[in-house]
Amino acid sequence: MKRVEGNSGVRLLECINPVKNKWRVRWDILPSEGDRVTYMEEEFACKPNRDEIRALITDWYNRQTEERILSGFNYEEVPVWLSQENQFNYKAAYDLAVQTDGAMLPVVFKFGTDTEPVYKTFTTIEELTKFYTCAMKYIQDTLRQGWKKKDTLDVTLYE
Repeated sequence: MKRVEGNSGVRLLECINPVKNKWRVRWDILPSEGDRVTYMEEEFACKPNRDEIRALITDWYNRQTEERILSGFNYEEVPVWLSQENQFNYKAAYDLAVQTDGAMLPVVFKFGTDTEPVYKTFTTIEELTKFYTCAMKYIQDTLRQGWKKKDTLDVTLYE
């Protein structure tokens, strides 16, 4: 699967080689310069059915959503890596701070990138709550966007 560029009006499902029965499925069509568009494309060795098309595209949406969650969040204009491990660590620190009425503060998290790390110290429950709430809201919003894309996928357009 790859992102390619083509003319607007590109067909979502196209037989590109009738002799070899090769087909291409296209989705995520985005405007480019002039009358051009970019889109994702996957080639099949035979005509894919609705279930295969749905699985292909929803899997791609899932991976896009996961990638956005992992590396798309910024806090105070600093990138925050939201891996599963980091999400767990942020929740554990938040829960412990709340449960101990702040006795476990301050807590320090490493944000930024490997080449440009930023160490953020949270000294109050309010500061930590603000960060944790923003991170969880970002995750929930990103998940909702992914769900919406999958829910509005109309595989009948590929007939």
